[in-house]
Amino acid sequence: MGDGNGWLVWVGVALALGAVEAATVDLVFIMLAGGALGGAVASAFGAGFAIQVVVAVVVSGMLLGVVRPLAKKRLTTAPHAPMGVKGYAGRPATVIEEVTDHSGRVSIGGETWTARVLDHQVARPGDQVTVLRIEGATAVVETAPASPQDEVLPPPGT
Repeated sequence: MGDGNGWLVWVGVALALGAVEAATVDLVFIMLAGGALGGAVASAFGAGFAIQVVVAVVVSGMLLGVVRPLAKKRLTTAPHAPMGVKGYAGRPATVIEEVTDHSGRVSIGGETWTARVLDHQVARPGDQVTVLRIEGATAVVETAPASPQDEVLPPPGT
């Protein structure tokens, strides 16, 4: 590759690796293509073939070791994250209109939903509730259990 057009060979290798990446979509071959482009730059600056190979290997190694893990982390969604209406389960909601076992309204992440509670509970406007599940267009919610601070204790000595 000493004729001055060696960079074209490296670019061709990069394009071929890019095509393989398009078929595999695993972010390995695109990193190798980046290394090949590093070799092309080295060739364009007149480096010898051995230096071009070293640059290609070093750049590929850095891309595979640093960029690929970050890119995979950014591009992959958590497989355990529920989507759609299942994604509402466990989310907090604020009561807008009194919620009984038959009717009511809550706000879940800024969206207004019809709602109902279980076991004849009642949730008042402003109360925080937890979404158990979505049934059709209705959020089934539960009121927060009473904390020990919420209990009214009798005065001492009675």
